[in-house]
Amino acid sequence: MTATTELPARRVPILGEYDVVVIGGGPAGIMAATAAARAGRSTILIERYGFLGGAGTMGGLSTFCGLHARVYGEDRLVVHGYTDELLERLEAMDGLNAPHLTIENRIMAVAFDISAYKIAADDLVVSSGAELLFHAAVTDVVMGADDRIEGVVVESKSGAGVVRGRFFIDGSGDADVAAWSGARYERSEHLLYPSLMFRINGVDPAEAGEAWRTIRTLMEDAEEAGTHSFPRKKPIVRPQRNPLEWRSNLTQLSNADGSAIDGTDVRQLTRGELQGRQQVRDTFAFIREHTPGFQDAYVVDIAPQIGIRETRRIVGPYQLTEDDVLDCVDFDDTIGVNGWPVEAHVQGDVEFRFPRAEHTRGFNQLPYRMLVPEGVGNLLVAGRCASMTQLGQSSGRVTGPCFVMGQAAGVAADLALSADVTAGGVDVATLQQRLVADGAYLGTDLPADVVSVAR
Repeated sequence: MTATTELPARRVPILGEYDVVVIGGGPAGIMAATAAARAGRSTILIERYGFLGGAGTMGGLSTFCGLHARVYGEDRLVVHGYTDELLERLEAMDGLNAPHLTIENRIMAVAFDISAYKIAADDLVVSSGAELLFHAAVTDVVMGADDRIEGVVVESKSGAGVVRGRFFIDGSGDADVAAWSGARYERSEHLLYPSLMFRINGVDPAEAGEAWRTIRTLMEDAEEAGTHSFPRKKPIVRPQRNPLEWRSNLTQLSNADGSAIDGTDVRQLTRGELQGRQQVRDTFAFIREHTPGFQDAYVVDIAPQIGIRETRRIVGPYQLTEDDVLDCVDFDDTIGVNGWPVEAHVQGDVEFRFPRAEHTRGFNQLPYRMLVPEGVGNLLVAGRCASMTQLGQSSGRVTGPCFVMGQAAGVAADLALSADVTAGGVDVATLQQRLVADGAYLGTDLPADVVSVAR
């Protein structure tokens, strides 16, 4: 049993009162705060770091996944709405690469400059009228009557305080607010493995050529020869906006017993950071020694935090499943679409599974129901902790669908407040009309591949 001690009770200041309080500044939180504020709601976005972007910035991902789908053989941008404005801001700063094919040339991804993304996200949220509160960690909730949240407890260098609100959107990635407020959630017995991203500079692009192909082969050959052992198969090493710089996604973080690092356990997080930097050192040494064009390269940046793929997920009225992804399923309450494959980071490897049909529409719709927690009336959950099974989440957790969920949550919060209803009582038809008016793509113009499984 863990030893305990008593902490003294304390009175803390009210830091502000808002219509909508968004927790977490990742892709879901960015879009949720923007949408709520543009609807005219007083909105605050609370973020524990000093910048927005979530895994894209603090996790060093530097790549947008899930913005595209292969629609009947043609690669299309399928995530729109306020995402279009964010991409335009990045393009204006020359911070966005052209889309490139990845994962066996079967899906598009888009590399971006991390610093440009931080600035573009700031501009999008601030211009919407939302307020930002950086360097502030939400650590608890204040519950009121009828299973409604009255406020969230915030800890910062200024001390503790409470931000009060009428409606809350949990974009924490770990379903922190949902769990603390009593909403139903689950956690997989075997979590998907995290990674630590790093970037390499000083590459000779002419000599390196298509090194993203050869690095994988070199690593596989070295393992087969028994000279080296690497954290996982299927490494990703690709050039960034400037081809002198390459991003590297090839680590895998585990506990002593081989289980995945749990992003809600501070001691495991500490182990993961230490282990990740050791893996960066060792894998980079191999790349520099064996890859043409990398002989004068160096590690220019290791991400501020390990990239967590999965912790808690709420259990709402519907859980998005692996079959929904593979069968390109439709939903009557669609809020947008997701074209990313199932991406399961299992021990020592990454397993990708694409839609089953050879000539497929290439995307599944995302239902509003996956944002609605059970048991808390004035809360929506958007991002990787929304209502999904583990393998459904392995697809739906990436940037594109998180943008979709965030924008829908922000609009839904406005509708719930206007009609004085719970999150589950929002009129979905009105929500869909509002999303389309704001440029979102709901995926309703193309037939489902397997109509019989539309849910």
